[in-house]
This record gives sequence, C-alpha cells and structure tokens, in this order.
Amino acid sequence: MEKTMLFIYNPVSGRGQIKDAMTDILETLTKHNYRVTVHPTAKKHDCYEYFSNHALNYDVIAVCGGDGMLNETVNAVMQFLPDERPPIAYIPAGSTNDFAASVGLSNDIRSCARKIKKGKPFLCDAGSFGDKYFAYIAAFGAFTSVAYDTSQELKNTFGHFAYIVEGIRRLGTIKANHMKITAEGKVIEGNFIYGMITNTLQVGGIFRTQGTSTKSLNDGMFEVLLVRETKNPLDLQAILAAMVSQNFSSDLFVSFKASEITLESDAPIPWTIDGEYGGDVEKAKIRNIHDAFAVIV
Repeated sequence: MEKTMLFIYNPVSGRGQIKDAMTDILETLTKHNYRVTVHPTAKKHDCYEYFSNHALNYDVIAVCGGDGMLNETVNAVMQFLPDERPPIAYIPAGSTNDFAASVGLSNDIRSCARKIKKGKPFLCDAGSFGDKYFAYIAAFGAFTSVAYDTSQELKNTFGHFAYIVEGIRRLGTIKANHMKITAEGKVIEGNFIYGMITNTLQVGGIFRTQGTSTKSLNDGMFEVLLVRETKNPLDLQAILAAMVSQNFSSDLFVSFKASEITLESDAPIPWTIDGEYGGDVEKAKIRNIHDAFAVIV
C-alpha cells in the first residue's frame, strides 16, 4: 500500500553529499511504495516552518541533514498532539550525527534510505527547554558555542576535525559559572565550567555519555554531567582523560540521572541545544518528555 512522505533535506549539510545521492534516494523510496514530496531548505528554520505547516498531511516525514535539522524537525512535531505526530525517518548527513549514532543509524545516506521501509518506529524521549525542545542534548559552558560558531564552510571542508580545531583554539578562554542546580529533591551549588543534560549515547562524535544502551533513550530520565572549575592545568588534563576513559568518579565531576532539573546562574549564560544556539539564559528549567516522538530505526 502506498504511503505519502514529506522529504526535506539540507543541500549544504555534510559537505553537500546529499545532492549527489538524491536521485538514488528518491528512486529507492519510490520503489518502496512511498509517494514523495521533496523540499530543499533555503534558509534557517525552513525545515521547522515547512514541517509545522504540512507534516500532518503525510504518513511519514523524512529529514536529511545534521543534528540541527533533526532539532527543527522534533520542534515541529512536538507542536502536534501525541497521537498525531508522524514518525520521523532521519537520514543523517551532518558532521557529527550524534543522535543517529545513538539509535544505530548508518552514516551512509543511501543505506539509510534503503532501510526506511523495513525500519520500525522507535519512541524517544525529548527534552523541553523553556519554549523549545531538544532531541538529545542541552549544554552550557566550555566549548558549547563551537558547534554553532564553526562556519558551514569549515565543516564542509574538514568535517568533524573542524570542531576539534575550533575547540583547541578556545582552550585559553574557559571560564567557570557559579550555578545552583536543583534536581530529584537535591540542591548542588558550585562553580562549573561545563554541564550537559543528555538523552544520547554520544556527544560531539568524541566520547560516550553515561547511557549504555538505546533503552536509556526512552527511560524517562536524563543523564546529567557537570564539570567543576579547574584550578590548574593538571585538572584540565584529568578532565580530558576522564572523558576519554568514561570514568567520572573524580571530585571534578558531578553525575546523576533526573527527569527534571533547574539550573540557575548569577548572570545569563549561553546554552546550546542539539548543537544550535539556545539563547543566553539565567534560569533554565529542563523537563524530560517520555516517549515524545518516533524515529524509524
């Protein structure tokens, strides 16, 4: 039986590889009995606006791009009632594709397209951040602006290495923020250089989070990791080593799971949401929305 699909793609994402593969992808989808409507993005938030206006007219919505486009898609879908939300077929074509790696999607966009027909909807939790939603991460502090400050041209030329270069360049600018964190009936206060609230198994294409399987993506809980202020270069070295080894037992870290968390700072600080700028916020209230959206895996 034929199904309708609204397919939106970013022509410049992931070195523009999607343009070379479009003919193969559309041929694959039509062979699998999808009647496909295609829309290339032309501006920022184009994906969000188009899905918001048209998604309910289709059986499946498909998005091909990076994690930022996935974020726009999730924000569009979350406007609808839970039983109205169409499943998302995500074809990753970005530089890091953290969410795709977490749910086991291939970075080969042609392979992803071939597997959509046989795939099953997998319900994922989402996070609310003020009036925004995120698919897998909200973060503040060191290096969080690298994802949205690194130019698309640099990403397309050097891929994930572009983020690493930009991160190294900013090592000398790390500043601590005094924070008060309330979660699960506990209050934590101190100076932190980094914090992330995640629903993912991978961040930045570099290290794994505390989640151990896809079950942690729809358990109604976030994994929270906070990194305390460094006193000397040895502390910074220990933090980097811990992130590689995934051993966060040091006093430099605070880690726990929570379904809701409030973070307050002395002054507004920039946040990143799924790799995109989330605004300068003094008090962030973050809530886990259980089984919020379905992605085909």
